[in-house]
Amino acid sequence: MSAPGTTIDDEEKEWVDSVLANELPKNSDPVIQQYLKGRSALIAEEQKQRSDHSFRQNLSPIAKRAHAIVGRIRAEEQQTTWTPALEEKIASAPENENVTVFPGMMFSLAKPTMESTKLWRIVRRMPKGALLHAHCDAMVDFDYLLNVVLETPGMHIACPDGALATPAERRDGGVTIRFKKSTTSAGQSQSVWDAKYEPGTFIPIAKAADEYPDGGRQGFLAWLKSRCVISQTDAVDQHHGLTEIWRKFMGCFAVIGSIIHYEPIWRAFLQRLMSILVADGVYWTEIRFVWPLDYCTTNSDTPEPDYTAMFTAIDEEVAKFRATPQGRPFWGLRMIWTCLRFRPTDRIITEMGRCIETKLAFPHLLAGFDLVGPEDAGRPLADILPELFWFRKQCAAEGVEIPFFFHAGECLGDGDATDHNLFDALLLGTRRIGHGFSLYKHPKLIQAVKDRRVLIESCPISNEVLRLTGSIMQHPLPALLARGVACALCNDDPAILGQDTAGMTHDFWQALQGWENLGLAGLGSLAENSVRWAAFEDQDAEQWAKGIREASVGEGVKAERLRTWAVEWERFCLWIVDEYGEGYGDDE
Repeated sequence: MSAPGTTIDDEEKEWVDSVLANELPKNSDPVIQQYLKGRSALIAEEQKQRSDHSFRQNLSPIAKRAHAIVGRIRAEEQQTTWTPALEEKIASAPENENVTVFPGMMFSLAKPTMESTKLWRIVRRMPKGALLHAHCDAMVDFDYLLNVVLETPGMHIACPDGALATPAERRDGGVTIRFKKSTTSAGQSQSVWDAKYEPGTFIPIAKAADEYPDGGRQGFLAWLKSRCVISQTDAVDQHHGLTEIWRKFMGCFAVIGSIIHYEPIWRAFLQRLMSILVADGVYWTEIRFVWPLDYCTTNSDTPEPDYTAMFTAIDEEVAKFRATPQGRPFWGLRMIWTCLRFRPTDRIITEMGRCIETKLAFPHLLAGFDLVGPEDAGRPLADILPELFWFRKQCAAEGVEIPFFFHAGECLGDGDATDHNLFDALLLGTRRIGHGFSLYKHPKLIQAVKDRRVLIESCPISNEVLRLTGSIMQHPLPALLARGVACALCNDDPAILGQDTAGMTHDFWQALQGWENLGLAGLGSLAENSVRWAAFEDQDAEQWAKGIREASVGEGVKAERLRTWAVEWERFCLWIVDEYGEGYGDDE
């Protein structure tokens, strides 16, 4: 016989032809049909274990047609859009040199193209339910927010580490932005861009912008935005690892700092946030925030002694937005109080006390408590048990319900202290788990999460940009869905991480395009979960479990909003059928 890869000779060809004609089974033969029948049965049995199985089984005829249409559009775009034919277009930017185009490629490289696809238009219109995992300072697009800062009277900028005279200093130097009633003589005469600048001197931000050495105001805005976001280069340089990207990430928060902690800007921020969410099909959000006591009311540069003014502004702005035609679909928002997990005990106890005080004053606006910050660099939950048990005791004494919504498993470890945060989060009664990235490694814990009906707040783009995974194709969420774990999609820190919007379309699009087993039906299940596990109101553990178990057939706020979402879902599916049915093989 011939060597591998060479042309077959006559004798070999005769043998192959004989096999093809007389020995090779046909697909119609009983042995092949029996095999295929068993194969299909095995796949079907596995599908029954998926967390979205029940949702799929109960799809309406219209929703089934919409699911099929979206599947065809997805398949078409994988063949016509995400191909090497687009490499020249994407690689035209210097930072994209040598980029290979393929379905499921890295988010920061795919973003400009995904926003021009049919699938984007569809997902953009989808009713996404609730956003359950997002951090306050990183929600609103900086192009908008920084312009508001520049136009707000009395805003000043200071550099505590010294002048920003060189490119290196402008890249790494400290920046503080605050409202000041008046400008000192030093602030009127100095420039942060001059080597003679006195560290910590507050300069009118408009003056600093006009004096920016590379392009004036527009250059200043571009520079300040660059200090608030993860650049595309930072996002794709996976070889630097988690520690480096977290250093850059936390540096963004350090610059953002108190930008929105001044009442006029805070109110504008809230209006922008809610308008973007509603336009993206998000009707409810629970926002994590960690602020020092530095909130200042209008025309005041003296920080408030508590969080009353800040929460009063939230109350008023939500009511104001909901009274507008645009805001009518918006159900509202609540805050999740967070404390940095690397803080010492006295600081954590102080924050817990403030949390309880604020809950007593604004029970309808505060949903729960969490610990945040890089898990690998912070104290594990097991180390904070005394504080957490004290907090739970104090809540009981004050008669307030402040459940835990813990970050856990946002790591690559397996069996280390950070990874074991998942066990402590569950044992401490968390109602949802933020990220849960490493959960797929723990079969016993997966079963416990299912048994206790704990939801995973999954943030695929965040996990990619912060280097837990190289792309959407490597994300572990499909493994959790396949094992029956309830999950919802969230966007985490979209203004910093590259989405440039508070909406969730980018994360929903990535999941739909990246995971073959998901489809529109799976995406719908994730959206429904977000409503089902939302903390619309205070509930004790028994009431919470009952609301999740009964879902839309129950009573109360949650059941009502699940029914409202279901109506919007059907309208959305009907729109897909009307808009795309004829062109994508809809035979119904």
